[in-house]
Amino acid sequence: MKILGIITARGGSKRVPRKNIKEFLGKPLLAWSIEIGKEADVFDRFILTTEDKEIAEIGKKYGIEVPFMRPKEFALDTSKSFDAIRHAVEWLKESDNFYPDWIILLEPTSPGRRPFHIREIVEIIKNNQGKIDSIISISKLPSHYHPLKVLKMENGGLVKRQTGKLIRETEIRNQDFPELYYSNSAIYAFRTGNLFGENPNLWGNKTLGYLMDEKYSMDIDTLEDWLMAEIKMRKLIDN
Repeated sequence: MKILGIITARGGSKRVPRKNIKEFLGKPLLAWSIEIGKEADVFDRFILTTEDKEIAEIGKKYGIEVPFMRPKEFALDTSKSFDAIRHAVEWLKESDNFYPDWIILLEPTSPGRRPFHIREIVEIIKNNQGKIDSIISISKLPSHYHPLKVLKMENGGLVKRQTGKLIRETEIRNQDFPELYYSNSAIYAFRTGNLFGENPNLWGNKTLGYLMDEKYSMDIDTLEDWLMAEIKMRKLIDN
């Protein structure tokens, strides 16, 4: 079974300009994902797809393959990960005669994952051949974000549950909330065939959740996310 590790990193970023190569605890943010991916030592190929020359050079410096430059039409604000990943797979097949069975995507904006997470994902893939189409890393949803606590404001500032019920009608203790999860953006894995079927997509029909401790969950989109990620990462490093 061949596994392609891939990092997607485009140059455009509005909320945190150039965040993929902005220094994060002493090195470019991108470097954290490259080093962890290499340390996991499970990929047959490990590549970076970017349209940005500076990002490409930094990627090469930290030891990841940059076999091509991503077409700019796949690196716009409106571009989807699907387009960049499918382009990468097609390029590798046509140019290098390399076609993976599975793809593991590491986004540079989620630096908290560890090598053992990636190795465990690969073991799950090997043990579930033919049973699953994709894997998504998840963490438990904190109770204060639970949908049952979501409110809507009406005219005059009065609030009700988003279901329309009064607050008193749906009083639930936090410990009684049903357990829910959210995608923490740390690791995605896809069966390559998903990209080229009758309904091309990343996920297929059967997606398995890979549960990760909240302390590894970091998804940097804003400056506030960045500052919080630095605090969490320092704790991981110190421990």
